[in-house]
Order: sequence, then C-alpha cells, then structure tokens
Amino acid sequence: MKRREFLEKAGCGAAGLAAAPITQATEESKEAMVIRRFGLEIEVYEVGPETRCHDKGEKFLWPRDMGKICHWLASALDPVCTSLAAGAIYPWKYADTPYEKVIDLEGVTTEYIRCPDPSKAGIVVKITRTFKGKRAFQG
Repeated sequence: MKRREFLEKAGCGAAGLAAAPITQATEESKEAMVIRRFGLEIEVYEVGPETRCHDKGEKFLWPRDMGKICHWLASALDPVCTSLAAGAIYPWKYADTPYEKVIDLEGVTTEYIRCPDPSKAGIVVKITRTFKGKRAFQG
C-alpha cells in the first residue's frame, strides 16, 4: 500500500496533509522575517514555610543556570521559559493580585510560575523577559 492510500484510509484529514504542497520561503519573505531576541531572568519571588531549596530574592539566568534550580521548579519553568524566549505572550494578567504582570513585546514582560512540589514548599518565581533586539532571518 502506498503512503497516500494509507493516509486516505486513516482519515482524520491525514490525506489532505499528504497532498499539501511544500513551499519554500522566497527571498522577499525571508527579508520580511525578523527574529526577536530576549533575555530571561528568574527570581524567587515567594517562598513557603517548608522551602528547602531556594531563598526569596535568588536570581537565575535561563538557560544558563537551570542546573542550579530545584528539579521540581525547573520542570515547571522549562516549557514556559522556552515559549517566552521564542516570543510567546501569556495574555492573562492576574489583575489585583501580587502576581499582576507586565506585557510588552519589545520591552519587559513578566510571568509568574508556582513550583509544582506538593509539599508546603510554596515557591513562586517571577520570570522577567527583556527584549534584546532583532535580527534578520538567516535561512
């Protein structure tokens, strides 16, 4: 059985994906593409009564200092920091809470993450993303 026949029988729109033409970026579209660069700093913002691994006010740079962060916290931070470094914006603001955020794509954006440790560690970190500039697509 050929691939296209298999995908047609598989359903779920897979056949349409197989038939979709692959397109290349043109020189014009490459010139229009810009990659934004960001720096990420992680600060321990709040600690609970049984925190054993971090102190309030500790700061780390992502990804350089990930090995210095508790594995529970690092596991929660990794997908968030990866997406923030790629330019993602989480639109919720936590208005009228201690975790109210700043959102500025070409300035400073903040995000708060709570450690998933099920004990009373209670660590909350503040991620500060700082815009570092733009560079052209190098494809």
